[in-house]
Amino acid sequence: MSEYIKIDHIDQLYAMPEFRQRAFRDEVRKYMAGHPFRHIDTEWGCFEGVDLNHEEAVKKAVEMVKEMTLEQKVNQMSGDYTPAESEYGFERYNATPFFAGEDLELNIPGIKFTDGPSGVVMGYHSTAFPVSMARAASFDRELEEKIGEVIGIESRSGGANLFAGVCINLLRHPGWGRAQETYGEDPYLLGEMGSALVKGVQKHVMACVKHFAANSIENARFKVDVRMDERALREVYFPHFKKCIDAGAAAVMSAYNRFRGEWCGHNKYLLRDILKDEWGFQGFVMSDFGYGIRGTVEPANAGMDLEMNNTQFFGKRLVEAVEEGLVDERVVDEAAVRLLAKKIEFAGVGNPALYGENQMASKEHVDLARKSAEESIVLLKNDSLLPLNRETTKKILVVGDLAKLGAIGDSKGSSAVFPPYVVDAYTGLCSAAPMIKFDFIRGVVADEVRQRSKQYDAVIVYAGLTYLDEGEFFADSNSTQVGGDRTDLGMSSLHWNMIEAACEGNKNTIVVLQGGSAIEMESFKDMPGAIIMQWYAGMEGGTALAEIIFGDVNPSGKLPVSIYARKQQLPYFDTDLSEIVYDFYHGYFAADKYHYDVTYPFGYGLSYTTFKYSDLRVSQSSENGEIEIAVNVQNTGNYDGTEIVQMYVGYENSLVERHVKDLKDFKRVSIKQGDSSDVYFKIKAEDLAYYDEKTHDWIIEDINYIVYVGSSSDINDLMKIKVHF
Repeated sequence: MSEYIKIDHIDQLYAMPEFRQRAFRDEVRKYMAGHPFRHIDTEWGCFEGVDLNHEEAVKKAVEMVKEMTLEQKVNQMSGDYTPAESEYGFERYNATPFFAGEDLELNIPGIKFTDGPSGVVMGYHSTAFPVSMARAASFDRELEEKIGEVIGIESRSGGANLFAGVCINLLRHPGWGRAQETYGEDPYLLGEMGSALVKGVQKHVMACVKHFAANSIENARFKVDVRMDERALREVYFPHFKKCIDAGAAAVMSAYNRFRGEWCGHNKYLLRDILKDEWGFQGFVMSDFGYGIRGTVEPANAGMDLEMNNTQFFGKRLVEAVEEGLVDERVVDEAAVRLLAKKIEFAGVGNPALYGENQMASKEHVDLARKSAEESIVLLKNDSLLPLNRETTKKILVVGDLAKLGAIGDSKGSSAVFPPYVVDAYTGLCSAAPMIKFDFIRGVVADEVRQRSKQYDAVIVYAGLTYLDEGEFFADSNSTQVGGDRTDLGMSSLHWNMIEAACEGNKNTIVVLQGGSAIEMESFKDMPGAIIMQWYAGMEGGTALAEIIFGDVNPSGKLPVSIYARKQQLPYFDTDLSEIVYDFYHGYFAADKYHYDVTYPFGYGLSYTTFKYSDLRVSQSSENGEIEIAVNVQNTGNYDGTEIVQMYVGYENSLVERHVKDLKDFKRVSIKQGDSSDVYFKIKAEDLAYYDEKTHDWIIEDINYIVYVGSSSDINDLMKIKVHF
């Protein structure tokens, strides 16, 4: 295996002809089968039974580092695989934990990595939750924290001690291929949901937040240079990361792209100046895999603590850089202390009795996945068609292959989760209403759809996207794209034709859409009697959809992304960029500024009941810069329901350019039919500050602030009141 040993960068693998790559992969796997990795005998090695808080863990780590050789310290900073092993040595990505920094001689456990975010990527029996974009539609912090707990339990049960699925990159443009992995377009929502996931996960394992920073183009992620001014960075692209750091996240993963001319993994301003020095981050920074760093000296000096998941530039190269004086050994000491301290700290976290194979996709965990799917579904249109009545509905036609596909998200990339089963839409509907006759057609012939639709009480058209249309980007040897960014936000002509034909045949047509981000709906929104956005709904998605359609569950989801009417309303986006400028406006911020008439606004979603807002008022104010706002919400419809009450704040006569309004809080409120509830929000003056680029400080203006409260970001759905601190 001399060639296997010599290869120290993945580019050398990709430079081989395809036939040689295949032969080489077989050689690597044969070698690894005969030389299996050895691991320490216990979960935490020399830290087994240790229960220390962070400060105590740091002290212990400092003492350990003093006794370690340079090679041992650098080993802590290095992935445990060669490039050939990580690329070719496994049947699939992350089926078992990825190890880094394990030291058999010193009995020091490694970082044991599992990916996400819709569940635990390891194995074939993980609970598959709805994707993050779907969970964002629930606006449910408490549920997201519970999901984090389940993911933490299943991560630990599968042998991992770090979950790297807290993806909080901001969705600047809905065409981003990895949109499904994050929580939408608003930094406040991203921060609230991401920090909730961190808190839940870290009851059991370390949580890694990614990708730092400004990562929101997939196809060009390995080359694009993202530039923006400091206000956009601080007010739009940083707040959610800061919130997750404040929640105690153990790790941060750098992004592939450049930021202001430097690779994010080499970027001292991001990693050391901001993250570690200004924000006081106490955890460690790891690189993204493969091309996460492009050298040795720059990333080490910039604050990169761990090269993942194989060693290309750290390991022996970092040892040599220290010996040559290019990297100060104190830099290595700092990184080793950070890594060891977190391992020591998390050795005392959790309850070993909770972990085991029986926890994977247990009934309790699956029930939570179903609840998440129920809360994630967004009812966008309903012309008094839904819910369907089981007693009066005799025949339903289901149209579209996706209804039987059971897609749960990106099945080809690093976020692919493999549950023991998936309930597809057709199965879920049939199981929920055995008294109704369901028929299925693929829908490939429009006239068949049109004619058959006339014979049924209702038609359900299941349309949208799959992993072939979006997700992690791959290109084969013929440069055929699979997944990646979407340049067209519409659906295939097949799906559009299915919708048109069904609606022509039957006015009682329900369109259910699957996807990881916004889908263009302006062209068909007037056709069907109801439109449902289901996203990728996880392993119990079909069950949840049926519960919504038949009224067992009242829909409560709200859009975490604006659905624009025309592509001209969107910020500039291209899949093959070497440089791009991000500004202050995207999503509903741009819709507000430019008065765009969107198809469906951020925060929008219907219920089977109706809610009336009244009596918006200042209920309490204090001299310490805090105001309490109250509003009364009444359920005026015929069903019990849950409303997501949203509070935005605008700025009157600001001295600087501001968004028209920013989301500052939200509350999920369940209200019985005919009842009402007072909903309270607190606003702190410090949360309304802007970043001054000249003074490098946050400024609280002495102006009037406009508080908006209502059911979506659309000004027509909001009440408003002026306040002054």
